[in-house]
Amino acid sequence: MNYNWHWRILFEQEPGGTGTYLHYLIVGLGWTLLTALAAWVIALIIGSLIGTLRTTPIQWAVRLGNLYVEIFRNVPLIVQMFLWFFVVPELLPKGLGDWIKQIPPPWGSYVPAVMCLAIFTSVRIAEQVRAGINSLPRGQRMAAIAMGLTEAQAYRHVILPQAFRIILPPLTSEFMNIIKNSSVALTIGLLELTGRARAMQEFSFRVFEAFTVATVIYLLTNLVVVLLMRALEKKVRVPGLIAVGGAPQAGH
Repeated sequence: MNYNWHWRILFEQEPGGTGTYLHYLIVGLGWTLLTALAAWVIALIIGSLIGTLRTTPIQWAVRLGNLYVEIFRNVPLIVQMFLWFFVVPELLPKGLGDWIKQIPPPWGSYVPAVMCLAIFTSVRIAEQVRAGINSLPRGQRMAAIAMGLTEAQAYRHVILPQAFRIILPPLTSEFMNIIKNSSVALTIGLLELTGRARAMQEFSFRVFEAFTVATVIYLLTNLVVVLLMRALEKKVRVPGLIAVGGAPQAGH
């Protein structure tokens, strides 16, 4: 079998005339990263807020945070993707809904995909933030309050900096998950990496080559993420607070 002949397809022009199939897939990776990064920023903000609220003594905020988590973690990702794309525009005022439905591609698919991935991931981040805060000794909050800090200042300057150091390893996993979960966006027409690999196999009938290259690109991308996050973990690690793997350890 002539394998060189099989892989030559990567350097042939794709039917859209934008370049080779390899370039076509790399552009798909760009959309994957653009989607994942935007969703990650939103998820981190919302998840941190919800997770923090669930550890406060404000009961209505705790109940509201719990309701948010229970709703969005019990609905499958693909169902949420369809809800954001097909249902949400119908629930908005007619003018706004019509404007959203008329957004030209790929942005008409990109925005719902980002929002869906952000909300879906924010629930998991909220759980991790809550667990990280609850893993800290209660005396730290009490000591911060005794020193004259307000509750908000205690969270900002004492509790959250330590909690985020503890949960950095699982946050790395969540970022890798959001990169992989972005492939679900192909169901609403966003041609990210998986969507373009599927289009390539439909154009060229080369299923093996298309999805093998896509798999390698995903593996390399996640490897880069792991290496970068490990470097970050090492930089922000506090001796005696975080052990290997992110678990708290006893002080020296």
